[in-house]
Amino acid sequence: MFKNGPEYEQRLARPFVPPTITLKQLHDAVPKHLLQKDPLRSTGYVLRDVFFCVLFFAFGASIEPLVSSSFGGYVPLSAPWQASLARAALWLIYWWWQGIAFASFFCIAHELGHGTLYRSWWTNNILGFLLDTFILAPFFAWKASHNAHHKAVNSIERDENYVPHLRSDYKLPPKERATTADYAEVLEETPLFTMVRMFVMQAMGWWLYLTCNKLGSKMYPKGTNHFSPYSALFKKEQRLGIFISDVGLIGMMSLLYAFARAYGWKALAMYYFVPYVLCNHWIVMMTFLHHSDPTIPHYRKEEWSFLRGAAATVDRPTLGWIGRFFFHNVAHDHVAHHFFSHVPFYNQPAVTEAIKGVLGEHYNFDSTNTFYALYRSFTECVFVEEEGAIVFYKNQYGIAVREVADSAVVAIKEAGWNQARQDELSDSEPEFGCVTD
Repeated sequence: MFKNGPEYEQRLARPFVPPTITLKQLHDAVPKHLLQKDPLRSTGYVLRDVFFCVLFFAFGASIEPLVSSSFGGYVPLSAPWQASLARAALWLIYWWWQGIAFASFFCIAHELGHGTLYRSWWTNNILGFLLDTFILAPFFAWKASHNAHHKAVNSIERDENYVPHLRSDYKLPPKERATTADYAEVLEETPLFTMVRMFVMQAMGWWLYLTCNKLGSKMYPKGTNHFSPYSALFKKEQRLGIFISDVGLIGMMSLLYAFARAYGWKALAMYYFVPYVLCNHWIVMMTFLHHSDPTIPHYRKEEWSFLRGAAATVDRPTLGWIGRFFFHNVAHDHVAHHFFSHVPFYNQPAVTEAIKGVLGEHYNFDSTNTFYALYRSFTECVFVEEEGAIVFYKNQYGIAVREVADSAVVAIKEAGWNQARQDELSDSEPEFGCVTD
């Protein structure tokens, strides 16, 4: 369970050569019917997510009646400790499933933000706004920064989130002079402190990103956030959407406050807050692992192209069938999503199969247990070097586990590799495969 998947080990053993295939080759490999939206099917998925959320709320509301009645007399709970144990077990079950249901709202709102489920701009955005607002996510704000991320994915200069720290951010000596003691002095920490930092990231990382641009792009000034319509993240024409997102959040928080006044703060914590924190955990886990991996490169402008950036992500079988069912293929088919973010999620598994043969060794999959992969990336993706057009994360010892095949990179450049030609598509297809509204 706690070991690297074979695909990860294969990447470790293979020096990295950047892809030279073209975006047009990928698009030509995908049957055109997979690009089509099915509004009826899309509606079924939206209603399914809402149904399960309501179902889990109903389950939570039944916990106390079930325990107090000894499950209708079918399970005798004669001792107080038995009732306490049963109650705790039922609440744990509720929190697990409701946290996943809340995350399903985020995942399907993500699809709506890309405009993939309906042909109507209004339908995509109204549904996305309502679902995200329920889980206190600023729909229009995150939609704007997320679509910008798609255009500059894994570009050190221009990407929007999970931008790697640099050696200089830790005030480490140059790599030519840095010693083991230098790395230990700055980066070494106890396992307990590592777990505390992981807990903070998983429980609070989403809001740290939204409120103060933690691990966001360094091209924005201090104080950048997702709530000010005048934030550097947004264009003038996006400001109304940011304001609407803020109003939605205030409205939702008012409803939660009213619920707490009516039923008590404990009830709010049990029914909403704990699942909400778990939802944030799933959001951070999935988004962090999409592009933070010791075997996946980041690019500077001289070697970056849209295709290379989009290929620098990993498909993961997060939670198995649960991830497929509730997370709408966000983790399972993330490579395909970056190349075809205008395609409905229910067609993405077929898109993945269609592009695997074209990508070849540049298709990245990792069967490593996702929780172990989270720990691995958290502890090994520490910083990248200031120089280098293609860079890999280095760990706390200043070591990158994968190297660039420099001679192959030079040969590719000499053969005439060109960013514009690699990303060129016919005029009839959406540029970059993503929605820009």
